[in-house]
Amino acid sequence: MPEVKIEIGGRAFEVACQAGEEPFLHSAAKMLDEEAAVLAAQIGRIPEARMLLMAGLMLADKTANLQDRLAQAEADLAELRGTPAPEAQRVEVPVVPDAVIDTLAEIAARAEALADTFDRAEAS
Repeated sequence: MPEVKIEIGGRAFEVACQAGEEPFLHSAAKMLDEEAAVLAAQIGRIPEARMLLMAGLMLADKTANLQDRLAQAEADLAELRGTPAPEAQRVEVPVVPDAVIDTLAEIAARAEALADTFDRAEAS
């Protein structure tokens, strides 16, 4: 199983994938990195876990919007052809409570602080 190095939000990650899936993984990582760049420009430096969560949620929102537009386009096309439109599927996205997000962000910040302390101690 190949290991692929990707970069998201200025942070490097090693990710395993199936052989032949490397181009897809690089493409997906690029999309996530673009969302992380938007967050960094708006908020500044944020903990890794929160950055990945927020970038993922932003992509999920874009995906849901595109699915809605696709369903509408399919319905419009079916109407033009005079055929019934396919049944619409309801997609529910679970909502993560703010308290959980804040707790995870705090844990991530503490972990990063510990890692920085460890790195400084190791460098000494």
